[in-house]
Amino acid sequence: MWIIRRLLLIFVVTARAASAQNPDSLFQSRCASCHLTGNAVGAPLPETLRQMSWQAILAALETGKMKPIGDGLSATERETIAKFLGTADSHSISPSAKCSATPQRAAAAGNWNGWADPANTRFQAAHQAGLTGQTVPKLKLKWAFGFPGVTTAFGVPSVVDGKVFVGAADGSLYALDAKSGCIYWTYAAAAGVRVSPSIGNGLVYFGDLRANVYALDADSGTLRWRARADEHPGAVITGSPKLESGRLYVPVSGRDESFAATNPKYECCTFRGSVVALDAATGNRIWRTYLVQEEPKVTGQNKAGTKTWGPSGVAVWSSPTLDLQNKVIYAGTGVNYSDPSTNTSDAIVALEMDSGRILWSRQFTPNDGWTFACIAQDKTNCPRDPVVDWDLGNSGILRSVGGGKRILIASDKGGNVYGIDPDREGAIVWSKKIATGGINGGTMWGGASDEQGVTYIGISDFTPGKPEVGGGLIALQLATGKQLWLTKAPKPACIGTAGCSAAQPAPVTVIPGVAFLGSWDGHIRAYETKAGAIIWDFDTVRDFQTVNGVKARGGSINSMAPVIAGGMLYITSGYSVNAMPGNVLLAFSVEGK
Repeated sequence: MWIIRRLLLIFVVTARAASAQNPDSLFQSRCASCHLTGNAVGAPLPETLRQMSWQAILAALETGKMKPIGDGLSATERETIAKFLGTADSHSISPSAKCSATPQRAAAAGNWNGWADPANTRFQAAHQAGLTGQTVPKLKLKWAFGFPGVTTAFGVPSVVDGKVFVGAADGSLYALDAKSGCIYWTYAAAAGVRVSPSIGNGLVYFGDLRANVYALDADSGTLRWRARADEHPGAVITGSPKLESGRLYVPVSGRDESFAATNPKYECCTFRGSVVALDAATGNRIWRTYLVQEEPKVTGQNKAGTKTWGPSGVAVWSSPTLDLQNKVIYAGTGVNYSDPSTNTSDAIVALEMDSGRILWSRQFTPNDGWTFACIAQDKTNCPRDPVVDWDLGNSGILRSVGGGKRILIASDKGGNVYGIDPDREGAIVWSKKIATGGINGGTMWGGASDEQGVTYIGISDFTPGKPEVGGGLIALQLATGKQLWLTKAPKPACIGTAGCSAAQPAPVTVIPGVAFLGSWDGHIRAYETKAGAIIWDFDTVRDFQTVNGVKARGGSINSMAPVIAGGMLYITSGYSVNAMPGNVLLAFSVEGK
C-alpha cells in the first residue's frame, strides 16, 4: 500500500511541476474560463493583461482582487502565470516630468474639489468653469499624462489651487501642475485609487481598494494619518469621501460579489456596506453605520457543501449626498449578496449626519440578490434566479424645486429614474423608465443638474456583442420627470475592437449651457443643454505623447467623470473590464498646446 501511495504522491508532484513549467496549460486550466472573449464576469482579456506588468498581476493574485484564485495556486504557479501574461517593462517615469519650480498658489476661481458639491449636483458655475457654450467647441488637447504599468485609468481628478490630484489603479496618488501636467509629488497607497480626492485643511483625503483612508499633506505628499474604514477582507472604497465641517464621510463597498463567482467553496457572504465618519484631523472613527444592520449568520450550505451566510451586501458604490440644511446623509445602495434579503438594498438610505443613525430607507427593487456567480458557468453562489441586479450606483442629486420643496433624483441599473421627497421619508414624487436596464446598467454612476431645473443622465444599456446598442443623454425636468430631450449615442467608430460599445454609463458634468459625458467607445462629448445637440467630440482611443514620458493610450470611459475648472477640461480614459483598456489623463483648453 505504501508503494501505491508513494507513486500517487510522485504523480501529483510531477503533474504540478509540469503544469508550472507549462504556463499556457496553467492559464487554460485556472484562468481561461473568466478571461477569454465573451466571459460573463467581465474579467480583463489576455491582451489587456499583457499590457500590465507581471508584478501587478502577481500582486492581484497574492493580495488583490484575485486573491481567492491565487490562494488555490502555489507561489511558483502564481509567479508563472503572472510572468506568462504580464510584461517586464519598467514603465518608469522620466525625471524631466518633475516640476522644476515651487507651485504658485492659484486664485480660488478654477477649483473642482472632490467628486461634487455636497448635494452631488455635479454642476460647475461659470466663474469656476472658465468655459462657455461658445468656447467649448474650441477645446484642444493641452497635455496628456500616462499612468505607468496599468490598463485602467479610473481615477477622477480634483483641481485645487493650481494642482491636479488624481489616483491610479496601482495605488499611486499624483499631484500635478494643472496647466502643464508636471509632477509635484507622488504617494504610493496600498491599493488602487479610483476616487476623487477631497482637499481641505491643507490635506488631501482619499480611499483605496483595500478600504484604507489616507490624509496627505497637500504641499509635500507626506502622510499625516491612515485609517481602515472596514476590516472585512473584501471591503473596498469606490465612492469618493465627502469632507464637511471637520469630518470625512466615507462610503464602503465590497468584493464579496466577485469572490463568490471565483470559487464555489467561498463562504458567501459576510460583507456589509457602510458609511463611516472619521475625524478629519486625526482619522479616528466617530461612527460607523452598517446598512445591513443584522450581523451575518450561518444560513446553511451550498451545493458544494460550503457554509452560506446572510444577510449581506448593500454596498455604497459612490459618493454620499450631504443635506446640509437638515444634517442628513443620503446613500445609494446595491444588491444583497446572499439570502435573506433586506429592506435597505437597492435603496436610498438617509442617515443622521451627527450620529449615523438610520432615519429612513426608500427601497426601489425588493428581494434583489446577486453576485457575479449568477452570470458565471458555476452558479453555486448565485442567490437569485432569475437575475435582476438593479442596484444604485449613485446617491442622488439634491435640488430645490421652488415653493419650499426639494427633490432628490436617483437612478438605478434597471434604467429607472426616481424623484423622491427627502422631507417625506423618500416618498416617490415621480418615476420614469429611460432605459432597458441590465447587469451593466440602464444608468450607472449618476447624472448632473443645473440651475434651470433640469437633470441630465447618461444611458448605458451595454450589450455584449452588440456595440451599436445603448448610449444616450437624456434631459428631464426636476420637478415632474418630464422628458425635455434625448440625444442617442452616435454609432461607435471602434466597432470591431474588443470592448467597443455605444453605452454611456459614465457620470455627467454640467456647466451653464453645456453638459459633458464620456462613453464606452472612448469619446468625450459636450452637449448644449437647450436641445441636446453635440457641440464638441473628442475620440480618446489613440496613442498619446505624454508629459511624463510614459507610453499611454486612451480607451473606454466608464466610471470616470469629466472635471471642468479654470478654463480646462480633465478626463481619464481607459477601462479594462469588458471594455477597451487605457492609461491616460487628458487635459484640454481653448488654446490647446
